[in-house]
Amino acid sequence: MAVADILVHLDTTHNCPARLGVALLLAQRLGASLTGLYVVTHHYYQPTSPTAEERIDALKAQFQQQVAAAGVEGRWLLVDWSVMGIGVTEIINHHAHYSDLVIVGQTAPAGEQGDLPPDLPERVVQGAGRPVLIVPYAGVFNIVGDQVLVAWKAGRESTRAVNDALPLLKQARKVRVLAINSTNSYDNDDEALCADICAHLQRHGVPAVAERRAGPIDSVGDLLLNHAWENGCDLLVMGAYAHTPQKGLVLGTVARQLLEQMTVPVLMSH
Repeated sequence: MAVADILVHLDTTHNCPARLGVALLLAQRLGASLTGLYVVTHHYYQPTSPTAEERIDALKAQFQQQVAAAGVEGRWLLVDWSVMGIGVTEIINHHAHYSDLVIVGQTAPAGEQGDLPPDLPERVVQGAGRPVLIVPYAGVFNIVGDQVLVAWKAGRESTRAVNDALPLLKQARKVRVLAINSTNSYDNDDEALCADICAHLQRHGVPAVAERRAGPIDSVGDLLLNHAWENGCDLLVMGAYAHTPQKGLVLGTVARQLLEQMTVPVLMSH
């Protein structure tokens, strides 16, 4: 699968410029077209602040200037949720159906999120039908996808995420596939499964190596983030939702931890 269309959700939170920067980097690297989607939510602004229209116009100008400077084919898309009659998440998911990759921001701290739902990233992951890249609300990310960490647990969720991430993995300089055993000892089965997925990725030309660590189940998210930091990884890939015995969907504990604590962009897939 090639990535030809990238959709990035834009807003007025302070780290939106960093999110746009990530989107432009990936559009350049993958030769993709970039759509910048702004959803008008009619959030109240203080009288001393710029009007909503001024903020939107400034963001549109920034988007168009940076797209042109990057040599990327770009499209600005403004949607008013009161006119559409549906919420911001549903609007993002609707336009995601016509994209190959969706980029959204991590939930911002209280007071800055405005009218955006606090669980927007997980709702987009569940409803977009596309891989979703979540960009942290803190930090600037000048390199994304050079050194990638894949959180591997044999099953549908990890398999889907790895497959959806293939266009990015093929561009990476190094890919680490990490299995974390929830006991205090390594499991030979985990090692074999990691080796199998690495062999599969290598057949796709992905420079993947298998790694493993042990730790308690309630600290897997921390272990992943620490491993990423220790090895200079700039992108984390993982599955998100799991099917329950009642045939429902539940956001995994590790995915929830990462949505709250992420320090690098995380690609999630469902």
